Amino acid sequence: MTLNDVPLFKMFPLGDAAIVLQFGEEISLSIHNKVKAVAAHLDKYPFWGMIEYVPAFTTVTIYYNPWVISEKGNYNPYEKVVDIVLDLMTHVEEEEGLAPRVVDIPVCYGGEFGPDLEFVATQNQLTPEEVISIHAGAEYLVYMIGFAPGFPYLGGMSHKISAPRKETPRTVIPKGSVGIAGVQTGVYPIETPGGWQLIGRTPLRLFNPFLDSPSLLKAGDTVRFVPISKEEFNERKEQVYEH
Repeated sequence: MTLNDVPLFKMFPLGDAAIVLQFGEEISLSIHNKVKAVAAHLDKYPFWGMIEYVPAFTTVTIYYNPWVISEKGNYNPYEKVVDIVLDLMTHVEEEEGLAPRVVDIPVCYGGEFGPDLEFVATQNQLTPEEVISIHAGAEYLVYMIGFAPGFPYLGGMSHKISAPRKETPRTVIPKGSVGIAGVQTGVYPIETPGGWQLIGRTPLRLFNPFLDSPSLLKAGDTVRFVPISKEEFNERKEQVYEH
Protein backbone atom coordinates (compact mmCIF):
# COMPACT_ATOMS: atom_id res chain seq x y z
CA MET A 1 0.00 0.00 0.00
CA THR A 2 1.38 3.41 -0.95
CA LEU A 3 1.10 6.37 1.38
CA ASN A 4 -0.87 8.15 -1.33
CA ASP A 5 -3.65 5.63 -0.71
CA VAL A 6 -3.99 7.14 2.76
CA PRO A 7 -4.21 10.90 2.07
CA LEU A 8 -3.87 11.89 5.70
CA PHE A 9 -0.90 14.19 5.41
CA LYS A 10 -0.49 17.95 5.19
CA MET A 11 2.21 20.02 3.53
CA PHE A 12 3.32 23.52 4.45
CA PRO A 13 6.42 25.67 3.94
CA LEU A 14 9.13 26.18 6.54
CA GLY A 15 10.84 29.40 5.57
CA ASP A 16 11.72 29.75 1.89
CA ALA A 17 13.82 26.59 1.53
CA ALA A 18 11.99 23.74 3.25
CA ILE A 19 8.70 21.87 3.16
CA VAL A 20 7.10 19.99 6.06
CA LEU A 21 5.08 16.80 5.54
CA GLN A 22 2.85 16.18 8.55
CA PHE A 23 1.20 12.78 9.02
CA GLY A 24 -0.70 13.47 12.24
CA GLU A 25 -0.51 15.16 15.60
CA GLU A 26 -0.05 12.22 17.97
CA ILE A 27 2.95 10.00 18.55
CA SER A 28 2.03 6.54 17.31
CA LEU A 29 3.56 3.51 15.63
CA SER A 30 1.41 3.90 12.51
CA ILE A 31 2.55 7.50 11.99
CA HIS A 32 6.13 6.53 12.74
CA ASN A 33 5.95 3.87 9.99
CA LYS A 34 4.80 6.50 7.48
CA VAL A 35 7.63 8.84 8.49
CA LYS A 36 10.13 5.99 8.18
CA ALA A 37 8.80 4.99 4.75
CA VAL A 38 9.18 8.52 3.38
CA ALA A 39 12.69 8.78 4.83
CA ALA A 40 13.69 5.44 3.28
CA HIS A 41 12.36 6.55 -0.11
CA LEU A 42 14.26 9.85 0.05
CA ASP A 43 17.43 7.93 0.90
CA LYS A 44 17.08 5.93 -2.31
CA TYR A 45 15.58 8.60 -4.56
CA PRO A 46 16.59 12.12 -3.54
CA PHE A 47 15.26 14.68 -6.01
CA TRP A 48 17.36 17.28 -7.82
CA GLY A 49 17.83 20.27 -5.51
CA MET A 50 17.13 18.40 -2.27
CA ILE A 51 19.69 19.13 0.46
CA GLU A 52 18.57 16.88 3.31
CA TYR A 53 15.54 15.64 5.20
CA VAL A 54 14.82 15.55 8.94
CA PRO A 55 12.37 12.95 10.28
CA ALA A 56 10.57 13.65 13.56
CA PHE A 57 7.73 12.15 15.60
CA THR A 58 4.97 13.06 13.13
CA THR A 59 6.72 14.95 10.33
CA VAL A 60 9.40 14.84 7.69
CA THR A 61 10.99 18.18 6.85
CA ILE A 62 12.69 18.35 3.45
CA TYR A 63 15.27 21.09 2.88
CA TYR A 64 16.00 22.16 -0.69
CA ASN A 65 17.94 24.73 -2.69
CA PRO A 66 15.34 27.08 -4.20
CA TRP A 67 17.81 28.32 -6.84
CA VAL A 68 18.46 24.81 -8.09
CA ILE A 69 14.75 23.95 -8.05
CA SER A 70 13.87 26.96 -10.22
CA GLU A 71 16.94 27.12 -12.48
CA LYS A 72 15.43 25.05 -15.32
CA GLY A 73 12.26 27.09 -15.64
CA ASN A 74 10.29 30.03 -14.35
CA TYR A 75 9.06 28.11 -11.29
CA ASN A 76 7.93 29.15 -7.86
CA PRO A 77 10.36 26.87 -5.93
CA TYR A 78 7.89 25.89 -3.21
CA GLU A 79 5.09 25.11 -5.66
CA LYS A 80 7.51 23.02 -7.72
CA VAL A 81 8.58 21.07 -4.63
CA VAL A 82 4.93 20.48 -3.74
CA ASP A 83 4.45 18.88 -7.17
CA ILE A 84 7.58 16.78 -6.68
CA VAL A 85 6.45 15.60 -3.25
CA LEU A 86 2.93 14.75 -4.45
CA ASP A 87 4.46 12.58 -7.16
CA LEU A 88 6.92 11.10 -4.67
CA MET A 89 4.09 10.06 -2.36
CA THR A 90 2.56 7.90 -5.08
CA HIS A 91 5.70 5.74 -5.03
CA VAL A 92 6.40 5.53 -1.29
CA GLU A 93 5.44 2.17 0.18
CA GLU A 94 5.38 1.12 3.80
CA GLU A 95 7.56 -1.90 4.41
CA GLU A 96 5.79 -4.66 6.26
CA GLY A 97 7.14 -7.67 8.07
CA LEU A 98 10.74 -6.47 8.40
CA ALA A 99 12.17 -7.03 11.87
CA PRO A 100 13.68 -3.86 13.37
CA ARG A 101 17.34 -3.74 14.32
CA VAL A 102 17.76 -4.44 18.05
CA VAL A 103 20.49 -2.60 19.93
CA ASP A 104 21.40 -3.61 23.50
CA ILE A 105 22.72 -0.72 25.59
CA PRO A 106 24.55 -1.64 28.82
CA VAL A 107 23.68 0.67 31.72
CA CYS A 108 25.11 1.06 35.21
CA TYR A 109 22.16 2.34 37.24
CA GLY A 110 22.25 4.59 40.30
CA GLY A 111 25.12 5.91 42.37
CA GLU A 112 27.39 8.44 40.71
CA PHE A 113 26.05 7.36 37.32
CA GLY A 114 22.37 7.81 38.19
CA PRO A 115 22.07 10.55 40.83
CA ASP A 116 18.30 10.93 40.29
CA LEU A 117 17.37 7.26 40.60
CA GLU A 118 16.22 7.73 44.21
CA PHE A 119 14.06 10.69 43.19
CA VAL A 120 12.37 8.73 40.39
CA ALA A 121 11.73 5.87 42.82
CA THR A 122 10.28 8.14 45.51
CA GLN A 123 8.20 10.00 42.94
CA ASN A 124 6.52 6.73 41.96
CA GLN A 125 6.46 5.07 45.40
CA LEU A 126 8.87 2.39 44.22
CA THR A 127 12.26 1.13 45.30
CA PRO A 128 15.30 1.95 43.13
CA GLU A 129 15.53 -1.76 42.28
CA GLU A 130 11.94 -1.70 41.01
CA VAL A 131 12.67 1.32 38.84
CA ILE A 132 15.67 -0.45 37.33
CA SER A 133 13.66 -3.60 36.73
CA ILE A 134 10.86 -1.71 34.97
CA HIS A 135 13.22 0.46 32.92
CA ALA A 136 15.38 -2.46 31.80
CA GLY A 137 12.41 -4.78 31.32
CA ALA A 138 10.94 -2.96 28.32
CA GLU A 139 11.81 -2.62 24.66
CA TYR A 140 11.91 0.90 23.25
CA LEU A 141 11.27 2.22 19.75
CA VAL A 142 13.57 4.96 18.46
CA TYR A 143 11.08 7.48 17.10
CA MET A 144 13.59 10.14 16.16
CA ILE A 145 17.09 11.51 16.68
CA GLY A 146 17.33 15.10 17.84
CA PHE A 147 18.11 17.73 20.51
CA ALA A 148 21.81 16.78 20.39
CA PRO A 149 23.75 14.73 17.80
CA GLY A 150 22.73 11.08 18.18
CA PHE A 151 20.20 11.70 20.98
CA PRO A 152 17.41 9.08 20.67
CA TYR A 153 13.81 9.88 21.59
CA LEU A 154 12.44 6.55 22.76
CA GLY A 155 8.86 5.37 23.03
CA GLY A 156 7.62 2.54 25.19
CA MET A 157 8.57 3.54 28.74
CA SER A 158 6.15 2.54 31.48
CA HIS A 159 4.12 5.30 33.12
CA LYS A 160 5.04 3.61 36.41
CA ILE A 161 8.47 5.29 36.35
CA SER A 162 7.58 8.65 34.79
CA ALA A 163 9.11 11.73 36.39
CA PRO A 164 9.06 15.48 35.69
CA ARG A 165 12.03 17.33 34.30
CA LYS A 166 14.29 19.01 36.82
CA GLU A 167 13.17 22.51 37.78
CA THR A 168 16.72 23.74 37.23
CA PRO A 169 18.56 21.95 34.40
CA ARG A 170 22.12 20.82 34.93
CA THR A 171 24.74 22.82 33.08
CA VAL A 172 26.73 19.67 32.29
CA ILE A 173 25.52 16.11 31.83
CA PRO A 174 28.17 13.45 31.11
CA LYS A 175 27.92 11.64 27.78
CA GLY A 176 26.24 8.26 28.05
CA SER A 177 23.83 9.41 30.78
CA VAL A 178 20.42 7.73 30.69
CA GLY A 179 17.56 9.99 31.69
CA ILE A 180 13.81 10.22 32.16
CA ALA A 181 11.55 13.19 31.41
CA GLY A 182 7.82 12.72 31.65
CA VAL A 183 7.01 9.38 30.02
CA GLN A 184 10.11 9.43 27.84
CA THR A 185 13.57 8.04 28.30
CA GLY A 186 16.73 8.70 26.34
CA VAL A 187 20.52 8.66 26.34
CA TYR A 188 22.76 11.71 26.17
CA PRO A 189 25.36 10.83 23.49
CA ILE A 190 27.56 13.85 24.16
CA GLU A 191 28.30 16.09 27.12
CA THR A 192 25.62 18.75 27.17
CA PRO A 193 23.32 20.74 29.48
CA GLY A 194 19.98 19.09 30.18
CA GLY A 195 17.05 18.77 32.53
CA TRP A 196 16.18 15.07 32.47
CA GLN A 197 16.30 12.95 35.62
CA LEU A 198 19.47 10.84 35.40
CA ILE A 199 19.10 7.19 36.44
CA GLY A 200 22.23 5.59 34.95
CA ARG A 201 25.01 5.76 32.39
CA THR A 202 26.27 3.62 29.54
CA PRO A 203 29.91 3.15 28.49
CA LEU A 204 28.72 2.63 24.91
CA ARG A 205 29.56 5.41 22.48
CA LEU A 206 26.37 6.53 20.75
CA PHE A 207 27.88 9.22 18.53
CA ASN A 208 31.12 9.26 16.57
CA PRO A 209 31.51 12.22 14.17
CA PHE A 210 34.36 10.50 12.34
CA LEU A 211 32.17 7.71 10.95
CA ASP A 212 30.15 7.84 7.74
CA SER A 213 27.11 7.01 9.89
CA PRO A 214 27.96 8.92 13.10
CA SER A 215 24.87 7.97 15.14
CA LEU A 216 24.73 4.43 16.53
CA LEU A 217 20.93 4.55 16.69
CA LYS A 218 18.50 5.36 13.92
CA ALA A 219 14.75 5.95 13.80
CA GLY A 220 13.01 2.58 13.72
CA ASP A 221 15.58 0.73 15.85
CA THR A 222 14.57 -1.17 18.97
CA VAL A 223 16.59 -0.47 22.14
CA ARG A 224 16.97 -2.72 25.16
CA PHE A 225 18.76 -1.55 28.31
CA VAL A 226 20.94 -4.15 30.02
CA PRO A 227 21.94 -3.52 33.68
CA ILE A 228 25.66 -3.85 34.43
CA SER A 229 27.80 -3.31 37.53
CA LYS A 230 30.20 -0.45 38.14
CA GLU A 231 33.09 -2.86 37.55
CA GLU A 232 31.64 -3.88 34.18
CA PHE A 233 31.12 -0.22 33.31
CA ASN A 234 34.77 0.58 33.97
CA GLU A 235 35.92 -2.48 32.01
CA ARG A 236 33.76 -1.65 29.02
CA LYS A 237 34.77 1.99 29.14
CA GLU A 238 38.29 0.90 28.31
CA GLN A 239 37.15 -1.03 25.26
CA VAL A 240 37.36 0.58 21.83
CA TYR A 241 33.91 0.95 20.28
CA GLU A 242 33.21 2.08 16.75
CA HIS A 243 30.44 4.12 18.35
